[in-house]
Amino acid sequence: MLTLPPTVRIFVAAEPVDLRKGFDGLAGATRTIIRQDPLSGHLFIFINRRANRAKILVFEPSGFWLLYKRLEHGRFRLPEPPADGARHVELDSTALALMLEGIDLRGARRRNRWYPDKSG
Repeated sequence: MLTLPPTVRIFVAAEPVDLRKGFDGLAGATRTIIRQDPLSGHLFIFINRRANRAKILVFEPSGFWLLYKRLEHGRFRLPEPPADGARHVELDSTALALMLEGIDLRGARRRNRWYPDKSG
């Protein structure tokens, strides 16, 4: 499982991407599909047409990381459809971990979270 700081945003391309692309090709897809800067340090996830493989692109000061996951059974599913006109979905780290395990989150309900009262 990935442990990420809360400042890191996670973007998943909503359309399939040719995963034969490497660092530069996926950085270009980050700019064109997700419309974000690939050098930002955020995570960018791309899924193939059959939805059984995913690549995660992330940049750190010394260079890019590329993580690759293949599901032996099942498919990756976005937990929610993209907003109107959007070509990507933004997730939190919990949803990403479940999605990478092949768990379909569509139809799952998230309980309201408790936040401490800061007026104190």
